[in-house]
Amino acid sequence: MYSYIRNSVLATVVMLLLIGCVENPNVTEEVYLENPNAMRSWVVGLRRQLAVTTNTVNINTVITSDNYYNNYTQYTKIFDRLQIDYFDTDVNNLQADIQELRAMAIYGLDVVLPADMAATSEQEAYLYFCLGYANLLGGELFIGLPQNNYGEVESWEQLLENAITAFDSAMALNTSAQMNRVYTLLQARAYYYLGDRENAVQLASQLIGQDVLYSVEFDGQNGVSNEMQNATFDALPNRLAPLPRLDFLDPKYYSVGTPATDQKPVAIAKVEEAYLILAEANLGNGNLAAAQSNLLQLLQVVENRLVAMIDDSGETRNGGDRVDYPLQEVPVRFTEEGEYQDGYVLNRQQGAIPAYTVSGTNVTPADINSANTLEDLLYLTYRLRQEIFISEGRRLSDLGIKFPVSEIEQLNNPNVPEEYIITQIPSFLPAETMDDFNVADDGSITIIEDLNRLIIQNRTLQEVVPFF
Repeated sequence: MYSYIRNSVLATVVMLLLIGCVENPNVTEEVYLENPNAMRSWVVGLRRQLAVTTNTVNINTVITSDNYYNNYTQYTKIFDRLQIDYFDTDVNNLQADIQELRAMAIYGLDVVLPADMAATSEQEAYLYFCLGYANLLGGELFIGLPQNNYGEVESWEQLLENAITAFDSAMALNTSAQMNRVYTLLQARAYYYLGDRENAVQLASQLIGQDVLYSVEFDGQNGVSNEMQNATFDALPNRLAPLPRLDFLDPKYYSVGTPATDQKPVAIAKVEEAYLILAEANLGNGNLAAAQSNLLQLLQVVENRLVAMIDDSGETRNGGDRVDYPLQEVPVRFTEEGEYQDGYVLNRQQGAIPAYTVSGTNVTPADINSANTLEDLLYLTYRLRQEIFISEGRRLSDLGIKFPVSEIEQLNNPNVPEEYIITQIPSFLPAETMDDFNVADDGSITIIEDLNRLIIQNRTLQEVVPFF
């Protein structure tokens, strides 16, 4: 895998030279490094790779989770059933794009930076940011990954530690208070998944009341569109359909006019996470009142996020795996034992619908105030995590699923032990019914499994709920 990535990095050098219209028939690494402002063009390439990686992560993780199911055939048809094999092409593609982001960041630090005397500290900080984010994704999504060509596989815990170190380096270089808050939040996120309550809380607490939002930008006119936007809005019929109790949050990304010129960004760091970390930490300490306060403050943040009213009348939901998805407002219950609730499935033919472009939720202050047990508040915390982070590639980590090292890596790298080619899937997850639902004759919907309830019931397992 890493030898492939090294070649891909060199191919990126060639691409950047061609984009820069360098008139030299011998397009080589040496020529690139002698080119004025080599670092500036390398950062452009890294931004592109960050967008590519975000697409790959987003599509594959949302299908694997209960958030969406693959309604057609453009993407994996087996991740929906939690059939995740180390020899699967999509596993390899996911690993390759994360690893390429890391490899490009390392190449920029080790090769491009020393060669370009005009490189700035902000550019160097961006390299460390990409290195940290690649390690963060690797630690969240994989059992482990190698850090270098033919290197030994490092555990997911070590990858998260590496991410924290890289963000420290970025913070030491960056003079932007706004970006330093982003690095702080990403570090808190890494500590959270490590189960390090003290450090996660210490960092998250610094961000309460602060403006933190960092999004990945896309460029539809130059071949890097937001694939989640394409899958849930631009492509008709839509390729992915949400679990009905999440219907009101879809689409998060949309276009007006020509899609290529209106590609919406994807948030990868937002202050909402700080409140969620603090709420779970307080619940882990048995402080229900403090957790309620955290969640109520969180709702105020969500309420202040941008909501756009859009025309989604072209949405059909049906035509692929299912033909019974209601296209009108119908009540939904989260389990067979639950009560029916309104406001989850929208009628998109009656007029404009809200698009929660950063964060949205149907959890209300009344829900939080009436929750008086640890289990109920923890359930709301995880429901908020699911709704707030929808379409951002975050749900899989909450479910405790981790991908294996790919077969291509194992075949080319002698340092991949057998334990790293086995997928981590918690035993309580119902593989066949994670995003399944029944539709009654009157259109009302019953969700087969409430995975947030299952997460809370199994919170003492190592794979889930880090602070318990």
